[in-house]
Amino acid sequence: MARMSWDDYFIDLMETVSKRATCDRGRSGCIVVRDRRIVSTGYVGSPPGLPHCDDVGHLMKEVIDEDGTTRQHCVRTIHAEQNAICQAARYGISLEGTTLYCKMEPCRVCAMLIISSGIKKVVAKRRYHAAQETREMFKIAGVELVVVEDKTEDYTNQ
Repeated sequence: MARMSWDDYFIDLMETVSKRATCDRGRSGCIVVRDRRIVSTGYVGSPPGLPHCDDVGHLMKEVIDEDGTTRQHCVRTIHAEQNAICQAARYGISLEGTTLYCKMEPCRVCAMLIISSGIKKVVAKRRYHAAQETREMFKIAGVELVVVEDKTEDYTNQ
């Protein structure tokens, strides 16, 4: 039996973390690692004390892209990456120089938080349909982006 790579190991653990997610549109998880040790995790869910999509339904907002494309976006929950960064902040853990593992390339807001928190590498399992700005920001900021599967993640009401 061949030993799995560190990236595969943390992607598998990220998938386990995602099972705690409380929004069925994108049950995503996230793991932040320093020196092959997990320092923080997060999953898609509402802030503590607020209702979850799985319990009360989605809180959908319409988003219109620059090209006129209309999408639906659930705003009840925060993204897995945001939750992992918030957990680190809550417990006083610096993320400077860490690697973040996530289900798909981060959105624009998550990318800004990743850059601002000092994370230096992002390993995403799949592509995200609206990640062009993320890729550009990471390139400018010097954040390495690795996408394991060259496939775009699909989810409901994308």
